[in-house]
Amino acid sequence: MAIKIYLDGILQERGMRGKELAERIGITQANLSILRSGKAKAMRFTTLEAICEVLDCQPGDILKFEDD
Repeated sequence: MAIKIYLDGILQERGMRGKELAERIGITQANLSILRSGKAKAMRFTTLEAICEVLDCQPGDILKFEDD
């Protein structure tokens, strides 16, 4: 079982690059890359909230629970 992070599709839908998102939510591009690659072990609620605010989406649009 795993939580998967789906940022790339939403970024593409919004016409936004990762660099811009990282700047707008106040994290490094390296940390955003870790989130996008699925290698993150945790995410702060404040980061999730900032992503949702900037991308005008809900947490469920980004995070999905999937059986392995």
